[in-house]
Amino acid sequence: MLTLGIETSCDETSVALLEGEKKLLSHLVLSQMEHERFGGVVPELASRAHQKVLLPLLEQAFGEAKRTLEEIDLIGVTLGPGLIGSLLVGVCTAKALALSLDKPLIGVNHVEAHLMANLLVDEPPQPPFIALLISGGHTLLVEVERWGRYLILGRSRDDAVGESFDKVAKMLELGYPGGPAIEKAAASGNPQAFAFPRPMIKDPSLDMSFSGLKTAVLYEVQDLRKAGKFNGSQADLAASFQAAAVEVLIEKSLRACARVSARTLVVAGGAARNKALRENLATRSDSSGIKVIFPPLNLCTDNAAMIARTALFHFDHGCADSLDIRAYPTGSLDWPEAG
Repeated sequence: MLTLGIETSCDETSVALLEGEKKLLSHLVLSQMEHERFGGVVPELASRAHQKVLLPLLEQAFGEAKRTLEEIDLIGVTLGPGLIGSLLVGVCTAKALALSLDKPLIGVNHVEAHLMANLLVDEPPQPPFIALLISGGHTLLVEVERWGRYLILGRSRDDAVGESFDKVAKMLELGYPGGPAIEKAAASGNPQAFAFPRPMIKDPSLDMSFSGLKTAVLYEVQDLRKAGKFNGSQADLAASFQAAAVEVLIEKSLRACARVSARTLVVAGGAARNKALRENLATRSDSSGIKVIFPPLNLCTDNAAMIARTALFHFDHGCADSLDIRAYPTGSLDWPEAG
């Protein structure tokens, strides 16, 4: 099987050609830099950028793979969640290709695809296990009973952790995207400089909250500005915020593992690139006897390889979509479309 994957859910345009289950013949990701000066993604600019680069990127991918459009067997495309304008660019392109080439089409749940990126590694994790999914707009703790069957155990009740990183980075004038900016600044900061709260860490549920933490940073920034001490404090603020957010994620994840007696924790999504999370979770999990699995860094952020692999999984299990499928801006793993 030769599967074409297309990803345009936010501000990365990505195309992948997957041969079989794991062999990537081509995998291209183009990040949009035009949002940096706005401190966040501007939806209209994002959709226009996808329109401009998607077809040239497709041409480049087939050239690198030395394959033709006629050789593909399956097309997978992100249906959502994401920015509706951006999603429509990918979905309309995938539909046009499926219709003109008479190829099967699979619409992919973006959140599930982050999890299924782990199927591209040499030794994929074997269910059952717990998954911590931390992509831009989602923070979920999921029991994976088997691939394609999920039980959501906990989620953020307000801001996702990725959103809070973006918003705090903007408060601290660190630039965009917020995750890498916070991580870079925190590397030279003191994580104990500010006593930020760990919201819901003592709550017996597996739900999380990051809005209050974000607000605590905002109040601290306002006080520092009034005192004329903000400049020079950004590194300590970033480190203290990051430490609080990471502690909540780790505590809730290990608690989820203990609750269902799981011995494996899989972490996926863009925020899974965070070095502090990786290092601290490795330390805590060793003492708890939990095996932690992270996908390779290039498969954490939005990418078409995970879209192609997820499409192939569902096609192999008898699924195929019609040309009537629609993009969905909201939703999560508990969509009916997720399996």
